[in-house]
Amino acid sequence: MAEHNDLGKEGENAAATYLQQKGYKIIKRNWIYEKYEIDIIAQDDEYIVFVEVKTRSSSQWGNPEDAVSKGKIKRIVEAADFYLKEYDIDSPARFDVIAAIWTGQKFEIDHIDDAFLAPVN
Repeated sequence: MAEHNDLGKEGENAAATYLQQKGYKIIKRNWIYEKYEIDIIAQDDEYIVFVEVKTRSSSQWGNPEDAVSKGKIKRIVEAADFYLKEYDIDSPARFDVIAAIWTGQKFEIDHIDDAFLAPVN
């Protein structure tokens, strides 16, 4: 596996641990719908939370969360919609982004609640 893939998996592990420490229940990781993937699906007290994790080895080239494009948002929302219907979930949904930057010793986590809304077609 390429080094950047390893870093990405470690960033997702750090994000999941962070969410659990904040009281979230991790429901699924790396859930796939057709060709789309949701990194983490979690539950907090009120919401089902669909989390996109962006991991970088530094912030030299910008913030990791800036890599969540409009196209990526559309794919996440489409997959989340299918997930909610497939599992007959009536909880309100929220879309979060977690930016994980490796400092060489640990991950710095920036959790952006309600990072984007589902686009209206």
